[in-house]
Amino acid sequence: MIKRNLLVVGLAVLLSACGFQLRGTGDTNFALEEINLQARNTYGETAQQLEELLKDSGVRVYPGARYTLDLVRERTSQRTASYTTAARSAEYELTQTLDYQIRGPQNTVLLEDRLEVSKVYVHDSSNLISSDQEAAQLRREMRREILQQLSMRLRNITPAQLDQLQQAGEAKKRAEAEAIEAQMREQASQPQQSPVEPPAQ
Repeated sequence: MIKRNLLVVGLAVLLSACGFQLRGTGDTNFALEEINLQARNTYGETAQQLEELLKDSGVRVYPGARYTLDLVRERTSQRTASYTTAARSAEYELTQTLDYQIRGPQNTVLLEDRLEVSKVYVHDSSNLISSDQEAAQLRREMRREILQQLSMRLRNITPAQLDQLQQAGEAKKRAEAEAIEAQMREQASQPQQSPVEPPAQ
């Protein structure tokens, strides 16, 4: 018994030394110390859970932050994945997508991406309540996975990286504005075409 306990302890120490961690128990420290969070549905579960996750990780979430994380669009779709011999739906595939942006001062878009999670569940036409409950449970799991993916992507983004992207975005805007201004000057400097005179009678 003692040998078995020592073996278990030794294995746990070895795994922790190799960096092994259970899913969802890893380091949740963020390089960003503050951020503004926006969403189409501010009081929706995704926005609320994300705000809680950020705050629990030491990130200050408030409107005055220099950078904004915007949950631009969240969508859940469903399609038939397979059929029974009676040609009735037997399996459904649920897909959840989340489009997000990180914006800087002057509403400059610095980063944008899409996250996607899909799961399949069996639809039992003889037990609709159970099928609906399973679908609802899957949607909750998919939301957690989406937030986990987003957390992983946000974790290593530093203020210095966002500052560089902000500078690049501002430089691009200036270059575009200067190009438009130069084009307008060139058009203004061109002689205006005289109207065609009607032939003399």
